Amino acid sequence: MTKIGGRTNSLVQDLRQLITVARAHVARTVNSSIVMLYWQIGKRILGEVLKGKRAGYGMQIVQTVSAQLVSEFGAGFSARNLFNMIRFAQCFADKRIVPTLSAQLGWSHFVK
Repeated sequence: MTKIGGRTNSLVQDLRQLITVARAHVARTVNSSIVMLYWQIGKRILGEVLKGKRAGYGMQIVQTVSAQLVSEFGAGFSARNLFNMIRFAQCFADKRIVPTLSAQLGWSHFVK
């Protein structure tokens, strides 16, 4: 450690720790928000488009919606990813469980 005014530079060490903890917190918060967003998207598509009997028609709608979302928000909203979101919402139909899951697991855990 370098000396600052005769004292060990523990300040830099403390600041590093603060930064590391804050970054980890931000990453968890972002991950949790993304998982919740994807659940909401899946649930919304399920409720409005894929009402069981209209599955064939619904698949076309998902493709169309995906094309529009990809052009605005990027490849994360491909038809394949939208179908993953739908499957996620089907598997975890109760919204109350999603925040608990997303606090422990990232999106990649749900789509594997």
